[in-house]
Amino acid sequence: MARTTEVTRTTRGALSGDEAEELFTAVDETGHTNEERARKQHLRRREVGTSVEVDPLAGEDPSGADTDRVITRTAAIFVTVSLLAVVFLQVGWGYVRRVTTSTLAEDAGMRSVVSALTMGVEWGGGFTQFPSEFTVQEADENTHRIEVTVTDTSSSSELEAFATAQVQASALSVNALLNPNIDTVIYHVRVRCDEEGHYQKTRFFGFFRPTGAPTPFITYVWTKTDTEEGVRFDCAITGMDTKTQTRLHDAITSKSTPATIINYVIGDNGEKVAKNVLSAAQDTEAVPDTVQQLTDEADRKRAEQEAAEAEKAAAEAEKAAEEAAAEKSDASTETDSTEAGN
Repeated sequence: MARTTEVTRTTRGALSGDEAEELFTAVDETGHTNEERARKQHLRRREVGTSVEVDPLAGEDPSGADTDRVITRTAAIFVTVSLLAVVFLQVGWGYVRRVTTSTLAEDAGMRSVVSALTMGVEWGGGFTQFPSEFTVQEADENTHRIEVTVTDTSSSSELEAFATAQVQASALSVNALLNPNIDTVIYHVRVRCDEEGHYQKTRFFGFFRPTGAPTPFITYVWTKTDTEEGVRFDCAITGMDTKTQTRLHDAITSKSTPATIINYVIGDNGEKVAKNVLSAAQDTEAVPDTVQQLTDEADRKRAEQEAAEAEKAAAEAEKAAEEAAAEKSDASTETDSTEAGN
């Protein structure tokens, strides 16, 4: 069998085991040779014990091995709690909105209308807000009318103001007209303009409000009429001047259509043609141009309806009286026949 020979290579100048042990007994914590200080430190360690320095990022130390998992768990908990808080706030705010929102279909008094304009009304899949600057001229179920005026300070152009006011007027009017005691809703819209006629709007999250004078912009008049086929809602838009109408026309008309390009190339005056078309449409279209005419028409229809209902009730009462007289006459005839037989 082959013999294995172990050869230990000794470094020149290296200490032996006994020499190393003797050396470390005379070395203090700083690594310097101080036999007296080293003796005191070794004695203290034997009596009190030694402290262990823990590295929190060390993979072999129990206190540092879970650092990544602790960070992950803490981040997951924070994200989950934040999402739950956001969902809870949204659900809670929606519930509070629905509880505090006035139902104009049940109560259309002054207080309910003011609350609706302040908090908004349910419309579509959510709520429709109204301008913060508004006045309520009339809200009475006895007169069957609601009339309000709002000042739009969030729109920067005629088209934007028109679209916003259309949605707001529809939401308020339809909610109110569902009340059986309301048949007319008038929604006036005003805007604030500077000296040059440009629309002013709130700036810096509403902290800086426009200072221009309120200018009438448009009026929506919604009416409700009971017909033989059912209930009919009518909406009329009044109060729009020619300048506003022209700006709306220019805003919704594309300037890059083929007709516009051809007119520009051949030198045709497209603006003149547009004005002629608008003038012809205004001459041929017959619509009420004042709020008073519309309200008078609604009052006339309501009076005719009430008169028809009264006439119908009188006819039914007369018919009932005739039937009662006929029954009484038949009973008297039967009694006379019975006495004659006896």
